[in-house]
Amino acid sequence: MTQLIRFALFLFCCATFNAAFGQKSFANCTAAFLNNKIVVDEYSPQGKCVLAADATGLLTVCTADLSPNSSVAVDKITFKVAIRDQNTKTLVMYSNEDFQQVEVQKLLAKCRKGDHIVLLTLNEQYALPHNEILVL
Repeated sequence: MTQLIRFALFLFCCATFNAAFGQKSFANCTAAFLNNKIVVDEYSPQGKCVLAADATGLLTVCTADLSPNSSVAVDKITFKVAIRDQNTKTLVMYSNEDFQQVEVQKLLAKCRKGDHIVLLTLNEQYALPHNEILVL
């Protein structure tokens, strides 16, 4: 009986261990969207994210269907928001809330020109290479 329990425990540990390795980090590409329009000017390592200080609408982070001609938001994901101060480079959380969308006007009210809005994913399944948005 003891050997049977040990064997069952061994199988359980193996299954749990394999399930943990089965998760792929950063397997899904995501991007920031303002009113369903991608924020980054080019989804590449050279891409830049910029928002005017008077921008309006809803800021989201979504999985994206990317093609050379268009970038379409597919599914919203949960994210957090922080603000990086231009002068001190200090990073401060905007809110303790988890967001699926945030009114950009409220966010920009806490920013000054030159600050960066920093978007943080909550799941390592999602890659968000353009996670800093410069406020102009």
